[in-house]
Parts: sequence; structure tokens; C-alpha cells
Amino acid sequence: MSTAAPPHIRVDVLLDSHDEGSLAEAVRAGLLGERRELPPRCLYDERGSELFDRITELPEYYPARCERAILNRYAPEIVTSMGAEELLELGSGVASKTRALLYAMAGAGTLRRYVPFDVDPSVVQRSAEELTALYPGLCVHGLVGDFDRHLGELPEPAGRRLVAFLGGTIGNLEPEARAEILRALRGLLREGDRLLLGADLVKDERVIVAAYDDAEGVTAKFTLNALRVLNRELGADFDLDAFEPFARWNPAESRVELGLSARSAQRVTIGELDSAQVEFATGEEIRTEVSSKFTPERLEGELREAGLALERLLRDDQGLFSVALAAPAGAEPSANGSAEALAGGAA
Repeated sequence: MSTAAPPHIRVDVLLDSHDEGSLAEAVRAGLLGERRELPPRCLYDERGSELFDRITELPEYYPARCERAILNRYAPEIVTSMGAEELLELGSGVASKTRALLYAMAGAGTLRRYVPFDVDPSVVQRSAEELTALYPGLCVHGLVGDFDRHLGELPEPAGRRLVAFLGGTIGNLEPEARAEILRALRGLLREGDRLLLGADLVKDERVIVAAYDDAEGVTAKFTLNALRVLNRELGADFDLDAFEPFARWNPAESRVELGLSARSAQRVTIGELDSAQVEFATGEEIRTEVSSKFTPERLEGELREAGLALERLLRDDQGLFSVALAAPAGAEPSANGSAEALAGGAA
């Protein structure tokens, strides 16, 4: 389904509330299964997207700040080295992460189309309107869907394509799902195309945990918003005050785990799941998100397993975060690409 839009804007809504990938079925599998967890789409309704935008501006939240610094510094070089004509962004939000890339493409005179892919239709529409006003003549073809089901629905490339998967989102996936999405991304790339992947790095756990347990409590509100979504969309009766948000470091898995812990024993009814009742014991947890951190060697290895060759590993001045530039294995390197980038701070 495509929404009505100005001539240079098209938004395809691929999510279908009645198919097997619906929110209801994902929640059924997560809350009624052996391990209590919620799908990421519960976090990113309009309010959740606004809260996450606030998180990215918090002083503790270094990933957004560091990634922005990397892109501001290297975007012109990345864009001109490959002659990027189209930017495809997964998990686009309001395109705040990729403004530097779009600006560089426009400056190089190669910007033809932007393809934002997100689960929230409001942010796709908003960014499309803002960007077509900012760049007259730009075509925006937005898609509202899930990475794991709808990558096959992407439009044919409008030119040499740069695929951006930023924000450290790759770390939100379990290893098997991470391998699958990287293979799928490899399948999107033709000769001359490139993947730009944001990946957080292993560091002092105090720095990491502070980014997910901020002093203002914005991340806690973001996590609790998942229950608001279930109450609104699925007719659930979660008492938000009965759950405590948590964020903790798991050193064995090199990742932060976020979720909600029941303050007391309780029963929740979910109307849209045939009024299913879910029992929670005191202290029982619902996991809402994980955020894995990488060493450069681990990141290169996972890319290689997916058929991708690391050309450059760009890092901020403090070495907290990285943006990997990867090509299809066996492709000709871009003008400034170098496999030796793994060893350097920016390379």
C-alpha cells in the first residue's frame, strides 16, 4: 500500500496487521514463550521515536555523538570515492544519522534518491517531506516494514547505492539474526555499491552502562513505552507502575541487556490475543532489547562470513564507536578503500 504524497515522495507501507508477522503474533511468541521478550517494534511508535531522539542527544549517550562526528568527517570522502547516487537507510528514523551523507551527495552533484526504511510511518513521512524541501528535485521512496521480512520489497536501485545501517542497530540483533541480516545486506549490493555499518565497540563497562541508564531517566521511559504500545494496540492492561526498567552489562556476551522487571506478582490480560492471561512472578523480567559491542576483529569476521569485505574501519577520536565501510567480497576497492583500515584509528 502506498500513501498519497507529493510527486517526489512515495511511501510504501508493507506491514500488515493480519499477516503472520503482525505485532500480535510477535507478542504472542515473545510473552507466551519460554523466554519473555518483546519485539523491537513495540518501542518505536511515534512517542517511542520521539523519546529515542531525545536519548541520542543525552550527554551519556556517546554512540550518536561519536557516529555523527565520524560521518561529518568522512562523508565527503565516502561518497566521492564510490560515486554514490542513492542512499538506502535501514532504521532511518528522521534521517538524523545520515544528513551528512545526503549533504555530501548533494554537494558532489550525485544525489538522486533517498530510500528510508523504518517501522514507524510517521517518521518516514516526516523525513521525506523535510528532505524534499531541503533538496529540490530529490526523490524519496520510503518503506515501512521489518528488516527480516521486507528487504525483498525494495525498489530497484536508481544508481550506485550506498546502504546505511547505522546507530549500532546491528548490535540489537542476536548472533544468528545478525548473520542473516548481514547476508541479506550483501545480497542488496551490486558491483560498485557499498555498505556503511555503525557498530559500537567494547570499552569500559561504566561508559557503556551509563549510556543506557541515563540520569534523566529518558531510556527508562523509552523502555516502558513498549507496554503503552501493547495496551493501546493489543488491548492489554499492563500497569506501567508495576514494572521497573533495567539496563545491565553482560560481560560474557559483550552486550547490554534492557528490559522490565515485575515489581510484584501480577496477571496481565491481552485482549487481542484471545484475552490471553500472562502471569508474572515478583522480579520476573521481560527483555525489550540487547545492544552488543564489538572488537574490530569480531566485526571484520562477521562481515567476512556474510560475504562482505571490510574496506575501512572509521573511528571517533576517542575510539568509542566505529563505522565500517564494506564492499561485496571480491569487488574492486573504492578509490580510498583499504583493507588495512582495521589497524588504524580512522584509516
